Amino acid sequence: MTEAVRGRLALGLDVATPAEALSLADRLAPWFGVAKVGLELFTAAGPPIVEDLRQRGFEVFADLKYHDIPNTVGRAARAAGRLGVRYLNFHAAGGADMLRAGVEGLRAGASDAGHPDPVPLGVTVLTSDADASAFDDRLATAAAAGCGGVVCSALEVPVVKERHPSLVTVVPGTRPAGAETHDQARVATPGDAVRAGADLLVVARVVITAPDPEAAAAAVAEEVTTALG
Repeated sequence: MTEAVRGRLALGLDVATPAEALSLADRLAPWFGVAKVGLELFTAAGPPIVEDLRQRGFEVFADLKYHDIPNTVGRAARAAGRLGVRYLNFHAAGGADMLRAGVEGLRAGASDAGHPDPVPLGVTVLTSDADASAFDDRLATAAAAGCGGVVCSALEVPVVKERHPSLVTVVPGTRPAGAETHDQARVATPGDAVRAGADLLVVARVVITAPDPEAAAAAVAEEVTTALG
């Protein structure tokens, strides 16, 4: 698997224990260059899980979706930056001041610890929500606040690339054709998401709960490879 494809795939480690997460990470590292740590795993494992994954060669996406007053978000983001996360997200619904505090805190924390400049992400509309009417305003807010990218569905990626070409687009909710959509409302196949311009695809349940996770990961990676041409 090429590094170009691995770098576009984030493994959603949506599991209950660090042992399970690290086992999956080790098994699926040939296909994924980014590991996503969400609320469940971060609550169970704490900050050490970030270093454990970084030591294995992964970039880490801390999918913590901060949404609080600007001071709190800024301080929490600075702590996350010190951990060396590559990506950290914030709810764009929290407004420009909150996002700006998060962006500044994240970058300051990374600088404090000597880590590379991270990518702060504004969450536009969750892919479980069928109503994306708030997307335009939240995209504009994220861009104005200095976010380096946004989290959106594949359906909105072309709009992001047209209005703000420099923003990184992170797309959850991708599903191979015919797969169960679970609680996701705005989905696309991995290939369609890449063809739309998605920079990073988050893949979780369709791989980690598959009877053969390695085979499922290989199939997703092959689809992305084909879409990239």
